[in-house]
Amino acid sequence: MEIRNIAIIAHVDHGKTTLVDRLLQQTGTFRVNQQVQERAMDSNDLERERGITILAKCTSVEWKGVRINIVDTPGHADFGGEVERILSMVDGVVVLVDAAEGPLPQTKFVTGKALRLGLRPIVLINKVDRPDARAHEVHDEIFDLFSALDADDDQLDFPTLFASAKQGWAAETLEAERKDLAPLFDLVLRHVPQPTVQPDEPFRMLVTTLEADNFLGRVLTGRIQSGTVKANATIKSLSADGKLIEQGRITKLLAFRGLERTAVESASAGDIVAIAGLKGTTVADTICEVGVEKALPAQPIDPPTLAMTFQVNDSPLAGREGDKVTSRMIRDRLMRESEGNVAIHVRETENAEAYEVAGRGELQLGVLIETMRREGFELAVGRPRVLFRPDPQTGQRLEPIEEVVIDVDEGFTGPVVEKMSQRKAELQEMRPSGGGKTRLVFHAPSRGLIGYHGEFLTDTRGTGIMNRVFHSYGAYRGPIQGRRNGVLIANAEGTAVAYALWNLEDRGPMMIDPGVAVYEGMIIGEHTRDSDLDVNPLKGKQLTNIRTTSKDEAVRLTPPRRLSLEQAIAYIEDDELVEITPKSIRLRKRLLLPEQRKRSKKQAAAL
Repeated sequence: MEIRNIAIIAHVDHGKTTLVDRLLQQTGTFRVNQQVQERAMDSNDLERERGITILAKCTSVEWKGVRINIVDTPGHADFGGEVERILSMVDGVVVLVDAAEGPLPQTKFVTGKALRLGLRPIVLINKVDRPDARAHEVHDEIFDLFSALDADDDQLDFPTLFASAKQGWAAETLEAERKDLAPLFDLVLRHVPQPTVQPDEPFRMLVTTLEADNFLGRVLTGRIQSGTVKANATIKSLSADGKLIEQGRITKLLAFRGLERTAVESASAGDIVAIAGLKGTTVADTICEVGVEKALPAQPIDPPTLAMTFQVNDSPLAGREGDKVTSRMIRDRLMRESEGNVAIHVRETENAEAYEVAGRGELQLGVLIETMRREGFELAVGRPRVLFRPDPQTGQRLEPIEEVVIDVDEGFTGPVVEKMSQRKAELQEMRPSGGGKTRLVFHAPSRGLIGYHGEFLTDTRGTGIMNRVFHSYGAYRGPIQGRRNGVLIANAEGTAVAYALWNLEDRGPMMIDPGVAVYEGMIIGEHTRDSDLDVNPLKGKQLTNIRTTSKDEAVRLTPPRRLSLEQAIAYIEDDELVEITPKSIRLRKRLLLPEQRKRSKKQAAAL
C-alpha cells in the first residue's frame, strides 16, 4: 500500500486537533453518530482543559487506497522539542493558520524548521467563517513569512486551501462549494511525495518519541527508514555517535490505525510504528538490525533550562487531602515521568526527601505538577531556577537565553520594552505587524522571564501575545531584581476570621478567604512594604454588652488575590515554597517558625 506521512503544524489554538477529528470522521475511522469526545486526539485531561496539545500523537487514515499517517503536534514553545523531532519522520507539512490572527510566532518557529528540512508545505487557512476573517491578507502574510525564512522557489510555490475545520470543509477558493475535506485529501496525495526510504537495506529506525506504558514498558515511536521489521525479531540500538546501547527482542510491534495502536506482524520502510521491548533506548537513538554499525543522523534534544525542587509536604495540614504523600511515592512518580519524557531530568539531592526536576520551561513543569496533584499527590515545590553552564573555552558562566516574540497594541510598546529591559532583555527587532499592533523581538535570559507573563498580561490589558523559544546559551547578564514586596505570614494555627482579615487589609492584599485553615508560617497576603510581617488572622472582634449599629457589624472584605499554580510558582522567593495538594494551593515559608527564619538570616549574613 502507498504511504504518505504528514505533520500538521500551527500556532496554539488555530485548530490542528479539530481538523484531525474531522479527517478521521470523514474517512470512516469513526461514524458520524458515534460518541467520540470533541478533539479526540487530545486524550490527556490537561490538554482538553487548557485547549493545547502537549504530546505529539500519530493517527492514520485511508483515502483512495493510500494510507496517510498524520502527526498532530504541540504548538507551544515549551513542547517545541517534540515538534522538531516529529518533522524528521514526515515528508510534507500542512501549515494551518487562523484566517483572522494570521501566522503567529510559533508558526514561524516550526515552519522554519520544516523549510530547512526541505519539506514542501501545504497552507490551510482555517476559520474563514470567522466574522473578522481576512483570508487573502493572511495568505500574503504567509508568503512574506516563508520568504523571510529563506524558503526556496518550490516551497514558495505552495498550494493554498481555505477551510473551516469545525464545520468540516475545505475549498480551493472562498467562492467554491463548501462540502467536505476531499480537496485536502486529494491535495496531500498529489503534493506530498512518498517516503524516501531504502526498502532493500537492513532495518533501521530513528526514535522520535518515547512514552512509558504500564503493560508494555518503554514504547518507542519512529519512521522505518530502511528494510522490514517483524514482531519478535532480535534488534539493537545505537546512540547518535554509533555506540551500542543494548540488544533485545521486539515484544510488541504496533502500527497506527485510526485512533488505535494495533499490533502487527511486520512493517516496512516508510511506515510509522511503535516498538516495545528495549529498556535503555531513548529519543534520537537508532533501532536497527544486529549487523548495522552506523546510526541515523538525529536532531539534538533541547537542553533543560529550568530546575525546581520537589519535596515531601511537611506542613501541619499535610496528608488531609492526598493519598500519595511519601518521598518514595514522589520519587517513583518522577522517575517514571523522566522515562517517558526526555525533556525532564530528575536528580536526587542531599536531602533524602527532595528531588531536583529540570525541564524546558515553567509551563512544562507546571503541567507535570498539575498532573501529579490530580493523581492524589501532595508535595511542596521551590522557586524555579535557571541552569547555568560553564563556557568550555573561558570557564565563564553561561545562562540560557530565549528568543521572545511579542505582539502588542502600539500603545503598550513603551511599558513592555521598559519591563523587558529591567529583566536584562535586548531588543532585536521592532516593526508594525498590521492591525495597529507592533511586533517586538527580544533575546532575554530565561531567569528574567520567570513570573513575567502575568505582569505582561496586566500591562497590555490582556491583549498582548508573548511566545518564547530557546535560543542559545549566552554570557551571564548580571543580577535581576526579584519581587519588590514582602509577604504577610500567619503567626498561629487555626481558621482565618473575617474580622481579622478585614483589619489586616491596610497591610496589603489578602490571598485567602475567611474560614480557611491556616498555620504558623503560611503566607496569607502580600505586604505593602518590602519586608515580611507576621500577623494574626485568627483574632475575632471583642464582644461587649454595648449595642452598635448594624453597619458597624458588617465586614466587607475585598476579594482575595487568587494565584493559579503557575502564578504561585513564579511568585515565591528562594526562602518560600508552594504547597500543592489535590484540592489546595498554599504559599508558605520554607522555615515555618519566626525564630528559625531569623537564625537562618543571621547565618546567611555571616557568610
